[in-house]
Amino acid sequence: MSGPEDSPLGRPAAYPDRYAPELLFPIERAPGRSALGLTGALPFSGADLWTAYELSWLDPRGKPEVAIARFRVPAGSTRIVESKSLKLYLNAFSQSPFDSAAAVERTIAADLARAFGAGVAVELAGPGRFGEWKLAELEGEGIDDLAVEVADYAPCADLLAAAGAAVEESLVSHLFKSNCPVTGQPDWASVQVRYRGPRVDRAGLLRYLVSYRQHAGFHEHCVERMFVDLRERCRTERLTVYARFTRRGGIDINPFRSDWELPPRTCARTARQ
Repeated sequence: MSGPEDSPLGRPAAYPDRYAPELLFPIERAPGRSALGLTGALPFSGADLWTAYELSWLDPRGKPEVAIARFRVPAGSTRIVESKSLKLYLNAFSQSPFDSAAAVERTIAADLARAFGAGVAVELAGPGRFGEWKLAELEGEGIDDLAVEVADYAPCADLLAAAGAAVEESLVSHLFKSNCPVTGQPDWASVQVRYRGPRVDRAGLLRYLVSYRQHAGFHEHCVERMFVDLRERCRTERLTVYARFTRRGGIDINPFRSDWELPPRTCARTARQ
């Protein structure tokens, strides 16, 4: 399997307009997880929730059709797919004829299953359903107004702490930023941490989330690192980490990792998405 350095990411690329499944560029999850000490059974389940806003194809008469697409990739899949390659793949539908939206949906589901190494749920919503996709922010108590001094801009798990009797709460920050590991482009996100366990020090959590500001990592790997660090440092009894990243190239990726709850079935986008 090729690595990110072999991908089309960060290089000039043609934009083919005919169906081309070979454009999808898979990347193994295992190396990123091994770096976190995850070599056996995963301590979480979840999914990567993708939204693609730029999808079009031709009907049998040559008339364009458009849709918004959602993909639900299980966290247990063996691979991720580089987002630029997915953008190129979807763009290649633009001059390709299909009998129906259902045929497009089936085609994408089959191609993504091969690329990700697991079944991927695919949903297409045409213009008649665009109004169903509402804006909503992540639920929880915001921590961004805390007056903290920040000195760390590379991930630092030592900033995390928790103490006292067990509590249940949901905390949200909109200050997360990391960088694409190949191009260096910024990746912005809102992050929700839901847990039961000793009370997490909020100032430390905010500093920890900000410490990713100069970190180079894929969205999925960043969320899994956050999960592992919080679980180990804060001794959580149960934990969910959910990040909604702003879109780039017409695509947003929203990793959800939890040891107790399932990913949301309906995913309203945030105002920044």
